[in-house]
Amino acid sequence: MNSWINLSALWKIVVVGLLAGAGLPALFAVGVRALNPPVRTDGAGTPRATAGALGRVVAAVCFAVVLAAIGWGISVIVAHR
Repeated sequence: MNSWINLSALWKIVVVGLLAGAGLPALFAVGVRALNPPVRTDGAGTPRATAGALGRVVAAVCFAVVLAAIGWGISVIVAHR
C-alpha cells in the first residue's frame, strides 16, 4: 500500500460512485422503459402496447429502489449535522 494513496478507501469510493452516479439513473431508466415498452403490431397492423402486469411490477421495484436510495442518502446527510 502506498503511503500517499489509501487503495482500500479509493476502491470503496469508486464502487459507491458508480452505483449512485450511474446505477441509480440507469435503474430509473429501466423502470421507465418497463412502463413504456416498444409498440408491436398484431396481424391486422394495429399497434398495441405490450406492457402488462409484469412491466408495472418491474417499474415499481425499480422506482422503489431509487426512492429508497434517495431516502437513505437524505437520512445520512441529516444524521451527520
